[in-house]
Amino acid sequence: EVQLVESGGGLVQAGGSLRLSCAASGLTFDDVGIGWFRQAPGKECEGVLCISRKDGVTYYTDSVKGRFTISTDGAKNTVYLQMNNLKPDDTAVYYCAADLLGSLGCTGRADLYDYWGQGTQVTVSS
Repeated sequence: EVQLVESGGGLVQAGGSLRLSCAASGLTFDDVGIGWFRQAPGKECEGVLCISRKDGVTYYTDSVKGRFTISTDGAKNTVYLQMNNLKPDDTAVYYCAADLLGSLGCTGRADLYDYWGQGTQVTVSS
């Protein structure tokens, strides 16, 4: 069974940092695309960024550029989202997702991803 498990969320003050983790089982990240998405209360699911071997890192949310970075640890089969200088508007449930056709490049379309984690809550207070 393929599973993606997010962790690392929490409550932080504006300007603080969090590092989210996405640990995968049942697949490896070598040949897939990995996307991070977020959904705030009452809002649509928003593509934040993704990483693939073809395209590297692609940002889909302009407001996180310069603040969020993505990295991978192949030995641990884990993807990380480092979030710095957090803002209240970053408050959302954050999801990682795997696109099995990641060899074609990154996509910000949620409907094209095949597996999703359960999400982790990030709350940023002012």
